[in-house]
Amino acid sequence: MSRSHSAEITRQLLDGITTGRYPVGALLPTEFELCEQFQASRYTIRAVLQALQDQGLVSRRKNVGTRVESSRPRTAFRPTLASVEDLMQFSEEHRRVVQAVEAVPVTGDVAQDIGCVAGTQRLRISSVRMRDAASTTPIAWTDIYIDPVYTDIGRAVYASPNELVSTLLETRHGKHIAEIEQEVSAATLADARIASALGLEPGASVLKIVRRYIDDADETVEVSVTVHPADGFAVSMRLKRSTG
Repeated sequence: MSRSHSAEITRQLLDGITTGRYPVGALLPTEFELCEQFQASRYTIRAVLQALQDQGLVSRRKNVGTRVESSRPRTAFRPTLASVEDLMQFSEEHRRVVQAVEAVPVTGDVAQDIGCVAGTQRLRISSVRMRDAASTTPIAWTDIYIDPVYTDIGRAVYASPNELVSTLLETRHGKHIAEIEQEVSAATLADARIASALGLEPGASVLKIVRRYIDDADETVEVSVTVHPADGFAVSMRLKRSTG
């Protein structure tokens, strides 16, 4: 089975489901029809349909077919995080698509989230996170705030969208990340940019994760604010008793 061919078939079926071409309650074409349509083996088509089922998008029943159950993936992903390295590796594992880089004054809840005086200028790097190369529906939106002095970082994220901003700060400016402070909270979505990108209604319940990246000098050099649909994220942590 060609992985690229399988990913393309998955992408096209996902696009059909999320855009309503295959509405909730409808049946997808039969396995035979999909084999003909995509010039693929039955093994490949079954693997694709299993992947869609694993995401909660379809159900499969013998003598019935493959029925569309949801227009959005419902499967939560659960990273297990135990260190700064774990968190940074997890952040690298999902495809990011940069939406905008702009200098903005931070106000309201954002100023409180990133711990600065309202009206302070910050360089904001906005992106959506996709589960993998075949995904068409974002699983999260992230706004990263850094000092506007690091304008080169804003330019670099377009050239290297999969490079973490924290990594760029380390390699370009020697800002070694020694600690990441993380806060997870329930929130009500008020930002129209994020609602549109995630396919949510304004006022929807979401999970907000604020991460502060702190260097060796105990200076916060980056703050990220990530928003997930409320049913799409879970975190597992293992805590060990101190031996000291």
